[in-house]
Amino acid sequence: MMLRPFRRADLNILHEIDTACFPPGVSYSLEELEAFIAHRNSRSWIAEEEGAIIGFLIAQRTPARLMHVITIDVKEMWRRRGVGQALMDVAEEWGRREELKLATLETAEDNHPAQAFYRKRGYKKLGWVEHYYANGASAWVMGKRLR
Repeated sequence: MMLRPFRRADLNILHEIDTACFPPGVSYSLEELEAFIAHRNSRSWIAEEEGAIIGFLIAQRTPARLMHVITIDVKEMWRRRGVGQALMDVAEEWGRREELKLATLETAEDNHPAQAFYRKRGYKKLGWVEHYYANGASAWVMGKRLR
């Protein structure tokens, strides 16, 4: 597996992966995904295996010196094989280099596998946002100190 920066030609594939990973109302539209990637404070990493994209992560630096994970998506057949770990490692290392204080993210209230994954990485539940997603689902806000 190789990690690399985002390329413009990746956008449609990333959108396909996002809509496969998350239900409508949780997944992003193509325009939303493009806006997150293009934001001047965002960084995106692509995971590839033999030239095929198998996952990606988008993170954004906030004015409060936080790293906000916008999304982490791994194709189902590649889950539990270290792809998510590698993507989170590179994003958290970027956050440390940028001297950001905290990494934050949201995860659906019923996404127990994701919550367990983040807990193993040292993330803790910081808050609850009712009706966070467009489909009405609520989310946990989770965070981890980077320094």
